[in-house]
Amino acid sequence: QVQLVESGGGLVQPGGSLRLSCAASGNIFSLYLMGWYRQAPGKQRELVATITSGGTTNYADSVKGRFTISRDSAKNTWYLQMNSLKPEDTAVYYCKADFWALGGDYWGQGTQVTVSS
Repeated sequence: QVQLVESGGGLVQPGGSLRLSCAASGNIFSLYLMGWYRQAPGKQRELVATITSGGTTNYADSVKGRFTISRDSAKNTWYLQMNSLKPEDTAVYYCKADFWALGGDYWGQGTQVTVSS
């Protein structure tokens, strides 16, 4: 089994920063792709950023230059540093993991990020 546990959401003013964390545990030896997605009310879930086990990153255009995805392989944890937050970044953020030895998608429980003055 695989477990993904997120932390770090909250309420922040526009222009502020937050860091999200996602810790993976269980049968994770084949972890190769880690990501963050978000879903705002009334909208579809969308990709925010991904990072491979080799460190290659990918970002949605809407967050480029403001968000940074990183990972700590020793801790089986990846992060999303969010700077210069905007009200339109308000959403539930989910981490996702892909494993080459396992089928299916693996998601965290979601954490609320609210950007408001």
